[in-house]
Amino acid sequence: MTAGIAEAAHVVDAAAVMGLLPTRPRLLALGEPTHGEDVLLDLRNDLFRQLVEQERYRTIAIESDCLMGLVVDDHVTSGAGLLDDVMERGFSHGWGAFAANRELVRWMRAYNDGRPPSEQLRFAGFDGPLEITGAASPRRALTALHAYLAARVDADLLPCAAETLDRLLGADDRWTDPAAMMDPSRSVGRTPDAGRLRLLADELVALLDAQTPHLLAVSAREDWHRARLYGRTAIGLLRYHHAMADTSPSRMARLLGVRDSMMAANLLAIAARGPALVHAHNGHLQRNRSRMRMGGVPVQWWSAGAIVDAHLGEEYAFLATAIGTIRHQGVDTPPPDTVEGLLYALPGERHLVDARRLATAIADMAPAARVSPWFGYSPLDPAHVAGTDGILFVRDARRGQAPRNGAPGG
Repeated sequence: MTAGIAEAAHVVDAAAVMGLLPTRPRLLALGEPTHGEDVLLDLRNDLFRQLVEQERYRTIAIESDCLMGLVVDDHVTSGAGLLDDVMERGFSHGWGAFAANRELVRWMRAYNDGRPPSEQLRFAGFDGPLEITGAASPRRALTALHAYLAARVDADLLPCAAETLDRLLGADDRWTDPAAMMDPSRSVGRTPDAGRLRLLADELVALLDAQTPHLLAVSAREDWHRARLYGRTAIGLLRYHHAMADTSPSRMARLLGVRDSMMAANLLAIAARGPALVHAHNGHLQRNRSRMRMGGVPVQWWSAGAIVDAHLGEEYAFLATAIGTIRHQGVDTPPPDTVEGLLYALPGERHLVDARRLATAIADMAPAARVSPWFGYSPLDPAHVAGTDGILFVRDARRGQAPRNGAPGG
């Protein structure tokens, strides 16, 4: 059995990755089973550099706030802002503290220096403005979209004035109250003001779409793209807050589904602009339906990867990452009857495995699902192996930084 698995292993580099795929994907998704491990972030950076140099990829998208990511994109394309400030304001979930993320931003800025815009690398966050404890106010997204349109279309086409949005939004702490995550009655997502804002957001996005020829004639295409991002984010946040006020048993499934739908919409917009490397938790990028138990209740929803794959087909590719040990988190040598255990028996520190050949090799043995002693690490589900294009296996992850909020963020 080990020999059959070894036949599926390759050297980890961009050429080997492309060799697993039927065509160069528009979105190449690289998953990780946990966040913040230096070795995984360094591998991501190395792969992105190779994709830039060998395959002409120009964008990297990571699991971070899509609006905060604009700060990073401005820095790498124009040099705006000091690096320390960019790392603080340009990443959510505490990701800006990771040395590998800092190195990625520094390298992208150095690469872009002196290059024309058409050849520059771009950075994108594709998560919504969401944290485990709650969601942002829709203020920034809504007002930025309104301001873009107000400066370019006839005033009588606008569904409302900026002052109306400000009045309906009220104080931002109404929206960001962390207690609303566990107590639906604390959410403002189903108040009359929130309902009115959802309608106005929809009308603003519809106006943006209807005025596309004019808007592209009078403004930079990049500004139009950002306006579309503001529109997607405003609608997604209002939908998320509406779900936070839900008292039904489907509340958590709805929240998780809205988040991944927001991610998918951002990824499809990124894909429309050219090939990109996507980096996030395996669970967000997998093709399979996501499942977990919360408070003893089973919850199911479709991941962003599953949604994007349904749209893009072969233009979406997914590499999952699996880890043998994370000893500083109590994750020791994997049992030999798990997928990680079988890969751990191979010589060498890293392998890129042809997942479909691996699925064939293990078909008769039905490997067990690994059980993690640490909540921040999600082992590979053996049933998902055949649904991936490849598995990047890292034998040992050594001590790295942890997210500032102590949460897995996935």
